[in-house]
Formats: sequence, structure tokens, C-alpha cells
Amino acid sequence: MYKEFFGLRANPFNVNPDPRYLFLTRHTEEALACLTYGIQSRKGFVLLTGEVGTGKTTLINKLLEWLRLQQVATAFIFNSRMNVPQFLDYMMADFGIPCDSRSKSQILLRLYNWLLDRYRAGETAVLIVDEAQNLTDEVLEEVRLLTNLETFTEKLLQIVLVGQPELEQKLKQPQLRQLRQRLTLRAKTHPLALEETRAYIAQRLRIAGSNGQQIFDPEAVALIHRYASGIPRVVNLLCEHCLVSAFVDQQKVVTSVVVEAVARDFDLSDNTASGAMTPAPQATSTEKFDLVEALRSLATLADRLRQSEQDLPKERKI
Repeated sequence: MYKEFFGLRANPFNVNPDPRYLFLTRHTEEALACLTYGIQSRKGFVLLTGEVGTGKTTLINKLLEWLRLQQVATAFIFNSRMNVPQFLDYMMADFGIPCDSRSKSQILLRLYNWLLDRYRAGETAVLIVDEAQNLTDEVLEEVRLLTNLETFTEKLLQIVLVGQPELEQKLKQPQLRQLRQRLTLRAKTHPLALEETRAYIAQRLRIAGSNGQQIFDPEAVALIHRYASGIPRVVNLLCEHCLVSAFVDQQKVVTSVVVEAVARDFDLSDNTASGAMTPAPQATSTEKFDLVEALRSLATLADRLRQSEQDLPKERKI
């Protein structure tokens, strides 16, 4: 509803993990390079971890986009709350491997023959498991056993495990030590530093069609970074509702006053982390932000906007 007002073609701060909006910080570039290298070199197991909202799924969607352009067979499991039979069924279906039998031995045999055919053709296959911190120990052990599908020299199936920091802690359990030992590469996503947040907001506005005219003043951007603790998902939420609020008030530039008001609506005003202005590797304050509570307060903001709409003259209504 505000796109025309700000001269935009698209919504720049949609929270969906659109790979077009992937912002390449040094850490993100390193993580993407690690993932692509691990797959191309047939390393078998690669781990990607990061705090909630730091762009793991967006990064994985970019990886999937690249893999499909390379015509690499992929299976992407985004719902990790499955038992072993459900996990295997979903993987086979997403790879497009027909298997009439429900027997685990027959499923694995069919998978092995399919992977061997691809290997002989000079091709590979990649299994990506998102939210892997929710996998049971039984399923994680089954995933480890999938790496036994190999030739004398190379792994037939490349596996990428993606999860929150809890996944790293989970893998430290003694019963999962065999899986931990097979992790050949590890990558991480991090919160944004202040200058990265400035560039992140500018890039998303540019991709959405901005002509470069100032929409967020520098002080507003600094406050957004501070309240969001550099977490891209929270930056998106704040920016989105700052644009809505500025549009309602017919302000062409988002100021610090607007950011403060939105932060209060999301109950962020008292949650500012003292370390939020430090570089990305040191930013560890994401637990200060309760996404559930913030989303609940969205209803309050919507009510305020509807009331503002009723108070506007007819020519200024949304």
C-alpha cells in the first residue's frame, strides 16, 4: 500500500527468504563458498548454523537456485519433525525416485542404485535438511548412515545440515560422536554490523525499485540496527512497519521518531542490547528479542493504522 508513495516496485522488506535479496557480507560469502566447495568436492557432510533470523534459509535458497542451474538433483527437507520412515519417504519423493516397497532395505537399495547411476554419469545429488536441530537422535543416526553410500574414493550423496546453535550442542552428545566426526566443513551466519545494516537496507530498497532517494535517514538506520541487534529478520520487520507508519503520516523520509514509535509497538524499546553495535561475530544478543511477542504486537500496530486511516482526509486514505 506504500509502494507508490515511496517510488518502489515491490515490497523491499518481505520476511520471506527470497534469494534475490541475499545480502553478501564477508561471513555470508564465506558460508556460501564453504557450501558450494563441500558439494563440488564431494565432502559428504557440511554443517551450516546460525542464530534465528540471521539468513540461513535465504542462503540455502540461494544455494538451491545455484544447484538447479547446475542441474544437480536436490532434496530439501524443511520440516524436520519426522520419524525415520517419514524422513526416508520424503527424501525419496523429493529426489523423484520411484519406490513401491515400504521396506527400508528396498528403499536404501533403490537409493544406492540411483546415486550410483548419477555418479557414473558424472553427476551428484544433494540432500539439504533445514531446522536440523529438531531431528531426533534416531533420525540423525540414519542421516549419518546415508553417508555410507559411497565408492572407494568418494561419497555418492552430499548432505547439508542447517540449524540453530542448538544443533551444534546436540552434536556434542556422546551418542552422536560418529556423526560429528564426519562433518568435514562448517559454516555460520552472523548478525549484521552497523555499516552492514546500512548497506543491507539500501540494497533491499534498490532491488525493490528505489531510485536512490533517501527513505531512511542515518539516525533512523542506526536505531533500527540497535533495536534489531543486527538480526536481518528483525530489521525487515522494523523497516516494513516504519514505512507503513511513515506512509500513514505522509512522511517521505523515515526518521528516528518513527523508528522509536514502531519499536514501542513491538515492545523493543526496553530490549536494546548493549552489544548490538559491535561487529557481527560478537553480536550475541538475539535472545533479547522475542519474535512471538513481536508478532502479537502486530495486531496492535494494525489497529493503530486502521484508526489513522479513518482520521485521514479521503484523498489521503490508503
